[in-house]
Amino acid sequence: MYRGMIVKKTPEQVEQMAAAGEILVRCLKMLASKARAGVTTADLDATAEKFIRSQGATPAFKGYRGFPGSICASPNSMVVHGIPGPYELKRGDVLSIDVGVVKDGWVADAAMTVPIGEVTPEARKLLDVTKASLFTGVEQMRPGNHLGDVSAAIQKTVEIEGLSIIRTLVGHGIGREMHEDPQVPNYGEPGKGPLLEEGTVLAIEPMVNAGGPLVRSGDDGWAVYSDDGSLAAHFEFTVAVTADGPRILTPWHESE
Repeated sequence: MYRGMIVKKTPEQVEQMAAAGEILVRCLKMLASKARAGVTTADLDATAEKFIRSQGATPAFKGYRGFPGSICASPNSMVVHGIPGPYELKRGDVLSIDVGVVKDGWVADAAMTVPIGEVTPEARKLLDVTKASLFTGVEQMRPGNHLGDVSAAIQKTVEIEGLSIIRTLVGHGIGREMHEDPQVPNYGEPGKGPLLEEGTVLAIEPMVNAGGPLVRSGDDGWAVYSDDGSLAAHFEFTVAVTADGPRILTPWHESE
C-alpha cells in the first residue's frame, strides 16, 4: 500500500505549471541550439539564468540544497547533476541539459540529452532509445492507470534494446515544490503502485546507461556518473494526468 501524500493539482494550477513550462521549453531549446564544440557548460548556465530571469521567473536549481548552477549540465558518462563550469564541449560528446523554472510559485522541470556534432552509432542509439522510453512512459499517464504502468513501460523500452535503467535515480512528483511525492522509478510492474488520478503531476525522467546499470558519485558531491564509464542519457518531461489523458507541460519535442 502506498502511504505517501500525492498532492493533486486543480486545472487552474496545472495551467500555472504550464506557464512555467513554456518558459522552460524556450530556454531548453535555446541551450540545445547553443550547445556546440568550444562552448563551456558555464556559458550555457549563464545564458539560461539570464533568459529565465528576463521572463519574470527564477531558476529552480540555483541554491537548491546548495547547488551553485542554474542548470545541470552533464557530459558523456555523467548522468545527472553536473555543475556547470569550465568543461568545453567537443565534437562527439553527448550533453544532458536539465532545467527547472519557478514562475509564480509553481515549478516545471525538464531535460534532454543533445549530441555535439556527429556522434557514434552507440551514442545515437542511446539517445533515441532513452527519448522513446520517455514517450512510452508518458502514454501511461491516464486516469485509472497505476504508477507501475509508467515505470514498466519505460523499463521495457530500454531493456529490449540492451541498455540499462539506472535504478537508484528516480523521477518525482512536482508542483509548488520541485520534489514531491511520489518517487517515480524507471522500472516496475504494471498495475502496481499508487493510482494515477486527474490532477496528478509527475516529472518523468528515464536515466539510462549504455553499459551496466550501476552509478557512482563524483568528488563534488553532486555529479553522478555511470560506474563503468559508459555513456549516459537523460530525458524528462513534467506531465499532468487529465481527463483527456497525459498533458506534457514542458513540450520541448514540439517543432523540433
